[in-house]
Amino acid sequence: MTIFGACNNLRRICQLIHVMIHYEFPLNEKVRTWLRLEDLFARMTHFVLQDDAVDHHEALTTLFEILEASGRADLKSALLQELELQKRNLTQRADNDPILSGHNIEETLQELEHVTTDLLAMLGKIGQHLRKNEWLMVIKQRASMPGGTCEFDLPSYHYWLQQPSAVRRADLEAWLSPLLPIQEGIRIALRMLRASGHTLNFVARNGNFQQMQGGRNTQMLRLALPRALPCVPEVGANRYAINIRFLHADYLAKSTVFAQDVSFHLTFCELA
Repeated sequence: MTIFGACNNLRRICQLIHVMIHYEFPLNEKVRTWLRLEDLFARMTHFVLQDDAVDHHEALTTLFEILEASGRADLKSALLQELELQKRNLTQRADNDPILSGHNIEETLQELEHVTTDLLAMLGKIGQHLRKNEWLMVIKQRASMPGGTCEFDLPSYHYWLQQPSAVRRADLEAWLSPLLPIQEGIRIALRMLRASGHTLNFVARNGNFQQMQGGRNTQMLRLALPRALPCVPEVGANRYAINIRFLHADYLAKSTVFAQDVSFHLTFCELA
């Protein structure tokens, strides 16, 4: 191997070491629901943009998951309450400190105002337009069974899947559209939550880490590890203590403690 080849290999190793994997751990039910819905909306958006019938089947089953995950009666009211609180906080900060009242705050306030208006315009139970569609509800029921959406079980669904991709995509977008204010509200709330975080560096001795919280109201932890480390975090936390155990990333065998010192970044996210 030439000296140039050795240098290139060393460079690739250094890049791998510094590439991080990020994990997010919600510390209350509200943020847990937001993260689940964020993931589901992102997944559905991906599948809707594809052309294959299999992808659009996945988009529809993901829509059913969104319907279930957003079924909590207090989801919209809790989201509205959080967005209104952040709007008041931003307005107060801008009024008290003219240096902060720049373009970014004004833009965020406009986003908050827009999504709040859209959420207030949502009438009735979230996803009620889907529940009223008997055809979709039959597919939803069958989709919960292994192989339940085969063509001999649901010939009308098989017919829909054979339509041009543009037709299927238009239907999927129409079914998703009434839920978009929820997606947008969660996007803004999580963006602000992530931006609120402050990051500290820690070392887990022999794969274990504990820190007392002192009653602080952290809502989400973000943990970053070098991708080269073959371990994954297992987090238990409340307002009084954080416990993190690192396990071997061997998904083919029973998890065991990664009994080495692990350096990691921990971000504490907390909306005011």
